[in-house]
Amino acid sequence: MTIYHRREAHPDLSVPDPHQDVFSRVTLGFWCYLMTDCLIFCTLFATYAVLHNNTYGGPSTNDIYHLPLVFAETMALLFSSISNGLGLLAALKSDKKKAVFWLIFAFIFGASFVAMELHEFNGLALEGHDWTKSAFLSSFFTLVGTHGLHVSIGLFWMANMIAQIHFMGITIDTFRRLVAFSLFWHFLDLVWIFIFTFVYLMGVI
Repeated sequence: MTIYHRREAHPDLSVPDPHQDVFSRVTLGFWCYLMTDCLIFCTLFATYAVLHNNTYGGPSTNDIYHLPLVFAETMALLFSSISNGLGLLAALKSDKKKAVFWLIFAFIFGASFVAMELHEFNGLALEGHDWTKSAFLSSFFTLVGTHGLHVSIGLFWMANMIAQIHFMGITIDTFRRLVAFSLFWHFLDLVWIFIFTFVYLMGVI
């Protein structure tokens, strides 16, 4: 089944395509949501920038950041984003099997990212470096944890999309939802690049 809405042989061009109208409104609305999410992360980045030196005798960035683990997290999320993009391209060609295949890979990589981040947080807590110890650690856990929460929610959404495409196929509705999800997933990937660069790399340097 093709995802595109086909007009009649002699369409009345004065009548708008209802599918295109819904698609445009949903996409615009979702971009508005992403902008509000962007403001949230900008606020958290600004808070971290102000508080990251306020260790109050506790650990500093050099003491808690483990770049090999964070690099592995970055690669997992990057490959998840690439796999999701390949799934969207497959859906654009109405190839249900390939779309589901790539989305499953995207889910696995995304779940690996969350697992590694939880391992990182648990290790810090076991070492006594939890979010209650200093303003720096509070801002760090809030920023990185908020991103991890978004990724976790995205995984539930992705699992739902995999199920919808598997059982319902590539339709106007499932494709529209997949486009919205892809915008969200790539946005989280971009936010993580900023976290990796300005929180972890600059923190170690």
